[in-house]
Amino acid sequence: MGRFKLTIEYDGTRYSGWQMQKGGRTIQGEILDACRELFDNEEIDVFGAGRTDGGVHASGQVAHLGVETDMAPLKIKYGINDRLPPDICIINVEEAHPKFHARHDAVARSYIYQISRRRTAFGKKFVWWIKDQLDVDLMNEAAKNFPGMKDYRYFTDEAQEQPSTIVEIKHAKVNDFGDMLIFHVVGSHFLWKQVRRMTGVLVEVGRGKLSSEDVSKFFRLRSDIPAKLTAPPSGLFLEKVYYKKDEIIYDTRPVFNI
Repeated sequence: MGRFKLTIEYDGTRYSGWQMQKGGRTIQGEILDACRELFDNEEIDVFGAGRTDGGVHASGQVAHLGVETDMAPLKIKYGINDRLPPDICIINVEEAHPKFHARHDAVARSYIYQISRRRTAFGKKFVWWIKDQLDVDLMNEAAKNFPGMKDYRYFTDEAQEQPSTIVEIKHAKVNDFGDMLIFHVVGSHFLWKQVRRMTGVLVEVGRGKLSSEDVSKFFRLRSDIPAKLTAPPSGLFLEKVYYKKDEIIYDTRPVFNI
């Protein structure tokens, strides 16, 4: 069976997340259906690098496709896209090593969260509009608590699929683009709802209702505050998945500008 690396972008608004599930329309399910139609074959494997939640978007999700075919990568790209809804797009297809695994071979992932400082008529489903004034300097001071190998148990919900809540964060910064603030975070992997709770905590710091010291305590003392501050999925994008030999890019920009 041949193996291909797919790079994918999608608007997750209408979907119940990446991973296939009963009773929900998912990104993985749509791509799998398109591939089965294209190749006229039920023996197809599509596995993603990250399981984005319902309503979360991606500008650089990666998946591997396992299928027996002589079709060229470019033809596969066009063939799948022709069969996908307009809010899911295959950006690139390339041949991969037969043992390449989109999730297990990844060494890092980056997410961005878009916070709008003003009401927007066009970007509502891609941002979290915050009416309050936010102090970016205070947010970045608090974000310094995130990097390193730390226990993020209070930034996620308990789940059997998460045997450990230890995550290595390599970079966490709020970038100011005027009407748009971008929280950019790079880590080894991420737990369910983790980035949304990191964002919610930073927004509360920006409002002046939490301090950097308060944030540091979430790694030492039991707290339900991060869960209560979970940011909506609308502003969150899986930006990029990194593999060996990839250079990690710490600079970023809005996916959707207003």
